[in-house]
Amino acid sequence: MAVLHLTEQDFDATVAKGVTLVDFWAGWCGPCKMLAPVIEKLAGQYEGRATVAKVDIDAEMGLASRFGIMSIPTVLVFRDGELVNQAVGVQPESAYTQALDAALED
Repeated sequence: MAVLHLTEQDFDATVAKGVTLVDFWAGWCGPCKMLAPVIEKLAGQYEGRATVAKVDIDAEMGLASRFGIMSIPTVLVFRDGELVNQAVGVQPESAYTQALDAALED
């Protein structure tokens, strides 16, 4: 499954069911570019079990504001619409897999 690109219009419906990892990023952000291949890999690795998505903070300032995004990349993990994990800055891939696995187990 490809990474979804969310907007304010489809964000709530997307995160409402199941487990969703959302990467808040921007095209000018160097660390975001470093994280992008990891996000793509996670989308394939968790296909059928979790949704992997991105939000461009420049295009979706309302969502960035709503979640208090002050630094990017910020990765949020939701389970059935509820925020269950948050990581700011580039983390090792294992941090994201652990967050997803924990959300899937509960």
